Amino acid sequence: MRRELIATVAASVAMVLLAMLVPLGVLMRSYALEDRLSRAALEVQATESVVSGQDRGTVAVYLDRINDGGGIATTVLYPDGTGVGPDPGEDARVREARETGQARLDDIDGGAEFLVPVSLGGRSAGPEQTPVVRVVVREPGLESGILRAWLALLALGIVLLLGALVLADRLGRSFVQPIRRLAAYAGRLGSADRPEPLPPAGPREVRELQTALERLVGRIDVLLAREREQVSDLSHRLRTPMTAMRLRVESLADPTERDRLSADLDDLDATVDHIVRQARRAEHEGVVVWCDVGEVAAERVAFWQALAEEQERDLRFVTDLDQPVPVGVGRDDLAAALDVVLDNVFSHTPDGTAATVSLLRDQDRVLLRVDDAGPGLPPGVAVTARGASGAGSTGLGLAIAASTAREAGGALALTASPLGGLRVELSLRPW
Repeated sequence: MRRELIATVAASVAMVLLAMLVPLGVLMRSYALEDRLSRAALEVQATESVVSGQDRGTVAVYLDRINDGGGIATTVLYPDGTGVGPDPGEDARVREARETGQARLDDIDGGAEFLVPVSLGGRSAGPEQTPVVRVVVREPGLESGILRAWLALLALGIVLLLGALVLADRLGRSFVQPIRRLAAYAGRLGSADRPEPLPPAGPREVRELQTALERLVGRIDVLLAREREQVSDLSHRLRTPMTAMRLRVESLADPTERDRLSADLDDLDATVDHIVRQARRAEHEGVVVWCDVGEVAAERVAFWQALAEEQERDLRFVTDLDQPVPVGVGRDDLAAALDVVLDNVFSHTPDGTAATVSLLRDQDRVLLRVDDAGPGLPPGVAVTARGASGAGSTGLGLAIAASTAREAGGALALTASPLGGLRVELSLRPW
Protein backbone atom coordinates (compact mmCIF):
# COMPACT_ATOMS: atom_id res chain seq x y z
CA MET A 1 0.00 0.00 0.00
CA ARG A 2 2.80 2.39 0.90
CA ARG A 3 4.69 1.78 -2.34
CA GLU A 4 1.54 2.08 -4.42
CA LEU A 5 0.68 5.38 -2.75
CA ILE A 6 4.18 6.76 -3.39
CA ALA A 7 4.08 5.62 -7.02
CA THR A 8 0.66 7.19 -7.54
CA VAL A 9 1.73 10.50 -6.00
CA ALA A 10 4.97 10.49 -8.02
CA ALA A 11 3.09 9.94 -11.28
CA SER A 12 0.46 12.58 -10.46
CA VAL A 13 2.95 15.24 -9.34
CA ALA A 14 5.22 14.52 -12.34
CA MET A 15 2.32 15.05 -14.76
CA VAL A 16 1.28 18.27 -13.01
CA LEU A 17 4.86 19.59 -13.02
CA LEU A 18 5.25 18.79 -16.71
CA ALA A 19 1.97 20.53 -17.48
CA MET A 20 3.18 23.60 -15.57
CA LEU A 21 6.93 23.80 -16.17
CA VAL A 22 7.02 23.07 -19.93
CA PRO A 23 4.65 25.95 -20.86
CA LEU A 24 6.40 28.14 -18.29
CA GLY A 25 9.76 27.42 -19.92
CA VAL A 26 8.37 28.32 -23.35
CA LEU A 27 6.82 31.46 -21.88
CA MET A 28 10.12 32.48 -20.32
CA ARG A 29 11.79 32.18 -23.71
CA SER A 30 9.10 34.41 -25.19
CA TYR A 31 9.63 36.91 -22.38
CA ALA A 32 13.36 36.87 -23.08
CA LEU A 33 12.69 37.66 -26.76
CA GLU A 34 10.30 40.48 -25.78
CA ASP A 35 12.97 41.88 -23.47
CA ARG A 36 15.48 41.92 -26.33
CA LEU A 37 12.99 43.63 -28.60
CA SER A 38 12.42 46.33 -25.95
CA ARG A 39 16.14 46.91 -25.55
CA ALA A 40 16.52 46.95 -29.32
CA ALA A 41 13.86 49.68 -29.59
CA LEU A 42 15.79 51.78 -27.07
CA GLU A 43 19.03 51.21 -28.97
CA VAL A 44 17.32 52.32 -32.19
CA GLN A 45 16.40 55.63 -30.59
CA ALA A 46 19.87 56.15 -29.17
CA THR A 47 21.56 55.23 -32.44
CA GLU A 48 19.23 57.51 -34.37
CA SER A 49 20.35 60.42 -32.20
CA VAL A 50 24.03 59.61 -32.73
CA VAL A 51 23.67 59.22 -36.50
CA SER A 52 21.77 62.47 -36.94
CA GLY A 53 24.31 64.56 -35.08
CA GLN A 54 27.71 62.94 -35.50
CA ASP A 55 30.11 61.92 -38.26
CA ARG A 56 30.76 58.39 -39.38
CA GLY A 57 33.82 57.95 -37.19
CA THR A 58 31.85 58.75 -34.05
CA VAL A 59 29.06 56.48 -35.21
CA ALA A 60 31.58 53.64 -35.72
CA VAL A 61 32.95 54.10 -32.22
CA TYR A 62 29.46 54.09 -30.74
CA LEU A 63 28.44 50.96 -32.65
CA ASP A 64 31.56 49.12 -31.54
CA ARG A 65 30.62 49.89 -27.95
CA ILE A 66 26.97 48.75 -28.11
CA ASN A 67 27.47 45.66 -30.30
CA ASP A 68 28.67 43.46 -27.46
CA GLY A 69 27.30 40.13 -28.75
CA GLY A 70 24.21 40.13 -26.54
CA GLY A 71 21.90 38.99 -29.33
CA ILE A 72 21.36 42.53 -30.72
CA ALA A 73 23.40 43.73 -33.74
CA THR A 74 23.08 47.39 -34.83
CA THR A 75 24.24 48.61 -38.26
CA VAL A 76 23.96 52.03 -39.96
CA LEU A 77 23.49 51.88 -43.74
CA TYR A 78 24.25 55.10 -45.67
CA PRO A 79 22.71 56.14 -49.02
CA ASP A 80 26.00 55.75 -50.87
CA GLY A 81 25.93 51.98 -50.30
CA THR A 82 28.38 51.92 -47.43
CA GLY A 83 27.60 50.87 -43.89
CA VAL A 84 29.00 50.94 -40.40
CA GLY A 85 28.45 47.89 -38.21
CA PRO A 86 28.51 44.11 -38.34
CA ASP A 87 26.08 43.76 -41.30
CA PRO A 88 26.71 46.50 -43.89
CA GLY A 89 24.90 44.87 -46.83
CA GLU A 90 21.56 46.26 -48.11
CA ASP A 91 18.47 44.45 -49.32
CA ALA A 92 15.05 45.34 -50.70
CA ARG A 93 13.60 46.05 -47.25
CA VAL A 94 16.33 48.60 -46.49
CA ARG A 95 15.77 50.40 -49.79
CA GLU A 96 12.02 50.43 -49.24
CA ALA A 97 12.43 51.93 -45.76
CA ARG A 98 14.74 54.66 -47.16
CA GLU A 99 12.45 55.54 -50.00
CA THR A 100 9.25 55.58 -47.92
CA GLY A 101 10.82 57.13 -44.84
CA GLN A 102 8.82 54.78 -42.59
CA ALA A 103 10.24 52.51 -39.90
CA ARG A 104 9.36 48.84 -40.06
CA LEU A 105 9.70 45.64 -38.01
CA ASP A 106 10.08 42.34 -39.88
CA ASP A 107 10.38 38.74 -38.82
CA ILE A 108 13.50 37.05 -40.14
CA ASP A 109 15.02 33.61 -39.70
CA GLY A 110 16.05 33.25 -36.07
CA GLY A 111 14.66 36.58 -34.84
CA ALA A 112 13.40 40.03 -35.89
CA GLU A 113 14.75 43.10 -37.71
CA PHE A 114 14.18 46.83 -37.03
CA LEU A 115 14.65 49.26 -39.97
CA VAL A 116 14.50 52.96 -39.03
CA PRO A 117 15.34 55.69 -41.62
CA VAL A 118 17.17 58.74 -40.16
CA SER A 119 16.66 62.11 -41.89
CA LEU A 120 19.83 64.25 -41.91
CA GLY A 121 18.48 67.28 -43.78
CA GLY A 122 15.17 67.90 -42.06
CA ARG A 123 11.72 66.97 -43.28
CA SER A 124 12.47 67.95 -46.88
CA ALA A 125 15.47 65.61 -47.18
CA GLY A 126 15.21 63.02 -49.94
CA PRO A 127 16.12 59.34 -49.89
CA GLU A 128 19.60 60.12 -51.14
CA GLN A 129 20.34 61.84 -47.83
CA THR A 130 18.67 59.25 -45.51
CA PRO A 131 20.74 56.60 -43.73
CA VAL A 132 18.91 53.58 -42.28
CA VAL A 133 19.54 52.09 -38.87
CA ARG A 134 19.17 48.30 -38.92
CA VAL A 135 18.89 46.42 -35.62
CA VAL A 136 18.81 42.60 -35.84
CA VAL A 137 17.45 40.83 -32.76
CA ARG A 138 18.26 37.12 -32.45
CA GLU A 139 16.04 34.68 -30.52
CA PRO A 140 17.49 33.84 -27.11
CA GLY A 141 19.55 30.66 -27.09
CA LEU A 142 21.27 28.54 -24.43
CA GLU A 143 24.05 31.08 -24.17
CA SER A 144 21.62 33.59 -22.69
CA GLY A 145 20.18 33.72 -19.16
CA ILE A 146 17.28 31.51 -20.24
CA LEU A 147 19.40 28.40 -19.55
CA ARG A 148 19.82 29.44 -15.93
CA ALA A 149 16.08 30.08 -15.73
CA TRP A 150 15.31 26.63 -17.12
CA LEU A 151 17.73 25.03 -14.66
CA ALA A 152 16.05 26.92 -11.85
CA LEU A 153 12.65 25.64 -13.00
CA LEU A 154 14.03 22.10 -13.17
CA ALA A 155 15.45 22.37 -9.66
CA LEU A 156 12.14 23.73 -8.41
CA GLY A 157 10.29 20.82 -10.02
CA ILE A 158 12.66 18.28 -8.44
CA VAL A 159 12.25 19.90 -5.01
CA LEU A 160 8.46 19.84 -5.36
CA LEU A 161 8.51 16.20 -6.49
CA LEU A 162 10.76 15.14 -3.60
CA GLY A 163 8.60 17.05 -1.15
CA ALA A 164 5.48 15.33 -2.49
CA LEU A 165 7.17 11.92 -2.20
CA VAL A 166 8.22 12.60 1.39
CA LEU A 167 4.69 13.69 2.22
CA ALA A 168 3.23 10.60 0.52
CA ASP A 169 5.69 8.38 2.40
CA ARG A 170 4.68 9.91 5.74
CA LEU A 171 1.01 9.58 4.85
CA GLY A 172 1.46 5.96 3.75
CA ARG A 173 3.40 5.17 6.92
CA SER A 174 0.57 6.58 9.03
CA PHE A 175 -1.71 3.99 7.39
CA VAL A 176 0.68 1.05 7.04
CA GLN A 177 2.29 0.98 10.48
CA PRO A 178 -0.99 0.67 12.44
CA ILE A 179 -2.15 -2.04 10.03
CA ARG A 180 1.14 -3.92 10.45
CA ARG A 181 0.87 -3.71 14.24
CA LEU A 182 -2.70 -4.95 14.04
CA ALA A 183 -1.68 -7.82 11.71
CA ALA A 184 1.15 -8.83 14.08
CA TYR A 185 -1.28 -8.70 16.99
CA ALA A 186 -3.81 -10.85 15.10
CA GLY A 187 -1.07 -13.35 14.23
CA ARG A 188 -0.21 -13.80 17.93
CA LEU A 189 -3.81 -14.26 19.04
CA GLY A 190 -3.81 -18.01 18.49
CA SER A 191 -0.63 -18.62 20.50
CA ALA A 192 -0.55 -19.80 24.07
CA ASP A 193 0.79 -16.49 25.42
CA ARG A 194 -2.08 -14.14 24.68
CA PRO A 195 -0.75 -10.65 23.74
CA GLU A 196 -1.94 -7.51 25.44
CA PRO A 197 -4.59 -5.52 23.52
CA LEU A 198 -3.17 -2.74 21.36
CA PRO A 199 -3.94 0.88 22.21
CA PRO A 200 -6.14 2.54 19.57
CA ALA A 201 -3.94 4.15 16.91
CA GLY A 202 -3.99 5.09 13.24
CA PRO A 203 -6.80 6.32 11.00
CA ARG A 204 -10.42 5.94 11.99
CA GLU A 205 -10.95 2.92 9.73
CA VAL A 206 -8.02 1.08 11.33
CA ARG A 207 -9.33 1.84 14.82
CA GLU A 208 -12.76 0.52 13.82
CA LEU A 209 -11.13 -2.66 12.50
CA GLN A 210 -9.20 -3.06 15.73
CA THR A 211 -12.39 -2.66 17.78
CA ALA A 212 -14.18 -5.27 15.67
CA LEU A 213 -11.24 -7.65 16.04
CA GLU A 214 -11.30 -7.27 19.83
CA ARG A 215 -15.02 -8.06 19.88
CA LEU A 216 -14.42 -11.12 17.70
CA VAL A 217 -11.61 -12.33 19.96
CA GLY A 218 -13.82 -11.93 23.02
CA ARG A 219 -16.60 -13.89 21.37
CA ILE A 220 -14.21 -16.70 20.38
CA ASP A 221 -12.87 -16.87 23.94
CA VAL A 222 -16.41 -17.25 25.25
CA LEU A 223 -17.19 -20.02 22.73
CA LEU A 224 -13.97 -21.91 23.52
CA ALA A 225 -14.63 -21.67 27.25
CA ARG A 226 -18.16 -23.02 26.75
CA GLU A 227 -16.85 -25.86 24.60
CA ARG A 228 -14.28 -26.88 27.21
CA GLU A 229 -16.91 -26.76 29.93
CA GLN A 230 -19.30 -28.88 27.89
CA VAL A 231 -16.64 -31.48 27.10
CA SER A 232 -15.58 -31.65 30.75
CA ASP A 233 -19.22 -31.97 31.85
CA LEU A 234 -19.79 -34.70 29.29
CA SER A 235 -16.78 -36.64 30.54
CA HIS A 236 -18.02 -36.45 34.11
CA ARG A 237 -21.48 -37.62 33.04
CA LEU A 238 -19.98 -40.60 31.24
CA ARG A 239 -17.94 -41.69 34.25
CA THR A 240 -20.99 -42.81 36.28
CA PRO A 241 -22.51 -45.20 33.68
CA MET A 242 -19.05 -46.46 32.77
CA THR A 243 -18.34 -47.25 36.42
CA ALA A 244 -21.66 -49.05 36.70
CA MET A 245 -20.92 -51.05 33.55
CA ARG A 246 -17.47 -52.00 34.88
CA LEU A 247 -19.04 -53.31 38.08
CA ARG A 248 -21.49 -55.39 36.09
CA VAL A 249 -18.74 -56.70 33.82
CA GLU A 250 -16.66 -57.77 36.80
CA SER A 251 -19.64 -59.74 38.10
CA LEU A 252 -19.80 -61.89 34.97
CA ALA A 253 -19.07 -65.56 35.51
CA ASP A 254 -17.52 -66.17 32.09
CA PRO A 255 -13.87 -64.99 32.35
CA THR A 256 -13.45 -64.71 28.56
CA GLU A 257 -16.51 -62.49 28.19
CA ARG A 258 -15.45 -60.51 31.27
CA ASP A 259 -11.95 -59.85 29.88
CA ARG A 260 -13.31 -58.84 26.45
CA LEU A 261 -15.82 -56.37 27.89
CA SER A 262 -13.25 -55.01 30.32
CA ALA A 263 -10.90 -54.32 27.41
CA ASP A 264 -13.69 -52.54 25.55
CA LEU A 265 -14.38 -50.40 28.62
CA ASP A 266 -10.69 -49.60 28.92
CA ASP A 267 -10.67 -48.43 25.28
CA LEU A 268 -13.78 -46.33 25.90
CA ASP A 269 -12.23 -44.82 29.02
CA ALA A 270 -9.04 -44.00 27.12
CA THR A 271 -11.07 -42.42 24.32
CA VAL A 272 -12.94 -40.18 26.76
CA ASP A 273 -9.66 -39.13 28.39
CA HIS A 274 -8.21 -38.35 24.97
CA ILE A 275 -11.22 -36.18 24.04
CA VAL A 276 -10.92 -34.26 27.31
CA ARG A 277 -7.18 -33.72 26.80
CA GLN A 278 -7.75 -32.53 23.24
CA ALA A 279 -10.38 -30.06 24.43
CA ARG A 280 -8.04 -28.68 27.08
CA ARG A 281 -5.01 -28.41 24.82
CA ALA A 282 -6.05 -24.95 23.64
CA GLU A 283 -5.55 -23.68 27.18
CA HIS A 284 -1.79 -24.27 27.09
CA GLU A 285 -1.04 -24.56 23.34
CA GLY A 286 -3.35 -21.89 21.92
CA VAL A 287 -5.55 -22.07 18.87
CA VAL A 288 -2.61 -21.99 16.44
CA VAL A 289 -0.27 -24.88 17.24
CA TRP A 290 3.21 -25.58 15.94
CA CYS A 291 6.37 -27.34 16.98
CA ASP A 292 9.98 -27.83 15.94
CA VAL A 293 10.00 -31.06 13.94
CA GLY A 294 13.71 -31.67 14.55
CA GLU A 295 13.41 -31.33 18.30
CA VAL A 296 10.39 -33.66 18.48
CA ALA A 297 12.04 -36.31 16.26
CA ALA A 298 15.27 -36.29 18.25
CA GLU A 299 13.34 -36.57 21.52
CA ARG A 300 11.23 -39.54 20.38
CA VAL A 301 14.21 -41.41 18.95
CA ALA A 302 15.99 -40.95 22.27
CA PHE A 303 12.88 -42.28 24.04
CA TRP A 304 12.80 -45.45 21.89
CA GLN A 305 16.57 -45.93 22.08
CA ALA A 306 16.37 -47.85 25.38
CA LEU A 307 13.97 -50.42 23.92
CA ALA A 308 16.11 -50.65 20.78
CA GLU A 309 19.18 -51.52 22.85
CA GLU A 310 17.19 -54.11 24.77
CA GLN A 311 16.11 -55.78 21.51
CA GLU A 312 19.59 -55.35 19.99
CA ARG A 313 18.30 -53.04 17.25
CA ASP A 314 20.46 -50.45 15.52
CA LEU A 315 18.21 -47.35 15.78
CA ARG A 316 19.73 -44.21 14.26
CA PHE A 317 18.64 -40.62 13.80
CA VAL A 318 19.96 -38.69 10.76
CA THR A 319 19.15 -35.08 9.83
CA ASP A 320 20.45 -32.42 7.45
CA LEU A 321 18.59 -29.54 9.13
CA ASP A 322 20.98 -27.03 10.68
CA GLN A 323 18.30 -24.84 12.28
CA PRO A 324 14.85 -25.24 13.84
CA VAL A 325 12.03 -25.85 11.35
CA PRO A 326 8.52 -25.24 12.74
CA VAL A 327 5.58 -27.16 11.30
CA GLY A 328 1.88 -26.48 11.77
CA VAL A 329 1.02 -29.39 14.01
CA GLY A 330 0.98 -29.82 17.78
CA ARG A 331 3.97 -31.25 19.57
CA ASP A 332 1.92 -34.07 21.13
CA ASP A 333 0.31 -34.97 17.79
CA LEU A 334 3.64 -35.17 15.96
CA ALA A 335 5.19 -37.18 18.78
CA ALA A 336 2.21 -39.56 18.75
CA ALA A 337 2.46 -40.01 14.97
CA LEU A 338 6.17 -40.83 15.16
CA ASP A 339 5.55 -43.17 18.11
CA VAL A 340 2.93 -45.02 16.06
CA VAL A 341 5.38 -45.56 13.20
CA LEU A 342 8.21 -46.68 15.51
CA ASP A 343 5.85 -48.92 17.46
CA ASN A 344 4.96 -50.68 14.21
CA VAL A 345 8.67 -51.24 13.57
CA PHE A 346 9.25 -52.70 17.04
CA SER A 347 6.02 -54.74 17.00
CA HIS A 348 6.07 -56.21 13.50
CA THR A 349 9.76 -56.83 12.82
CA PRO A 350 12.03 -59.40 14.48
CA ASP A 351 14.40 -58.37 17.27
CA GLY A 352 17.70 -57.10 15.95
CA THR A 353 16.11 -55.45 12.89
CA ALA A 354 17.80 -52.11 12.16
CA ALA A 355 15.82 -48.90 11.73
CA THR A 356 16.70 -45.34 10.76
CA VAL A 357 14.78 -42.13 11.41
CA SER A 358 15.87 -39.42 8.95
CA LEU A 359 14.81 -35.80 8.68
CA LEU A 360 15.64 -33.76 5.59
CA ARG A 361 14.36 -30.84 3.55
CA ASP A 362 13.01 -31.37 0.04
CA GLN A 363 12.22 -28.05 -1.68
CA ASP A 364 9.24 -26.61 0.22
CA ARG A 365 8.65 -29.70 2.39
CA VAL A 366 10.28 -31.41 5.36
CA LEU A 367 10.47 -35.20 5.04
CA LEU A 368 10.35 -37.34 8.18
CA ARG A 369 11.25 -40.92 7.19
CA VAL A 370 11.33 -44.14 9.16
CA ASP A 371 13.16 -46.98 7.35
CA ASP A 372 13.45 -50.52 8.64
CA ALA A 373 15.19 -53.69 7.48
CA GLY A 374 12.19 -55.90 8.19
CA PRO A 375 10.09 -58.02 5.85
CA GLY A 376 7.98 -55.08 4.60
CA LEU A 377 4.23 -55.01 4.04
CA PRO A 378 2.16 -57.90 2.74
CA PRO A 379 0.76 -57.18 -0.74
CA GLY A 380 -2.70 -55.60 -0.93
CA VAL A 381 -2.79 -54.25 2.65
CA ALA A 382 -4.21 -50.73 3.15
CA VAL A 383 -2.79 -49.95 6.60
CA THR A 384 -3.61 -46.24 6.39
CA ALA A 385 -7.36 -46.91 6.28
CA ARG A 386 -9.17 -46.79 9.61
CA GLY A 387 -10.18 -50.19 10.86
CA ALA A 388 -8.06 -52.02 8.27
CA SER A 389 -4.93 -53.88 9.25
CA GLY A 390 -3.08 -56.87 8.02
CA ALA A 391 -1.41 -57.69 11.34
CA GLY A 392 -4.28 -58.18 13.74
CA SER A 393 -4.39 -54.59 15.09
CA THR A 394 -7.20 -52.04 15.00
CA GLY A 395 -5.77 -50.28 11.95
CA LEU A 396 -5.88 -46.82 13.61
CA GLY A 397 -2.11 -46.34 14.02
CA LEU A 398 -0.91 -45.26 10.57
CA ALA A 399 -4.32 -43.71 9.87
CA ILE A 400 -3.67 -41.32 12.79
CA ALA A 401 -0.17 -40.64 11.46
CA ALA A 402 -1.62 -39.88 8.02
CA SER A 403 -4.16 -37.50 9.59
CA THR A 404 -1.35 -35.71 11.45
CA ALA A 405 0.60 -35.30 8.20
CA ARG A 406 -2.47 -33.82 6.48
CA GLU A 407 -2.93 -31.33 9.33
CA ALA A 408 0.63 -30.15 8.68
CA GLY A 409 -0.15 -29.63 4.99
CA GLY A 410 1.50 -32.86 3.84
CA ALA A 411 0.82 -36.55 3.41
CA LEU A 412 1.97 -40.01 4.44
CA ALA A 413 3.52 -42.40 1.95
CA LEU A 414 4.52 -46.08 2.23
CA THR A 415 7.30 -47.27 -0.07
CA ALA A 416 10.09 -49.82 -0.13
CA SER A 417 13.04 -48.94 2.07
CA PRO A 418 16.68 -49.01 0.92
CA LEU A 419 17.30 -51.14 4.04
CA GLY A 420 15.09 -53.86 2.53
CA GLY A 421 11.92 -53.34 4.53
CA LEU A 422 9.30 -50.60 4.73
CA ARG A 423 9.72 -46.83 4.46
CA VAL A 424 7.08 -44.65 6.14
CA GLU A 425 7.46 -41.05 4.99
CA LEU A 426 5.63 -38.06 6.45
CA SER A 427 5.95 -34.95 4.27
CA LEU A 428 5.30 -31.80 6.33
CA ARG A 429 4.96 -28.21 5.16
CA PRO A 430 7.10 -25.75 7.17
CA TRP A 431 4.96 -23.31 9.14
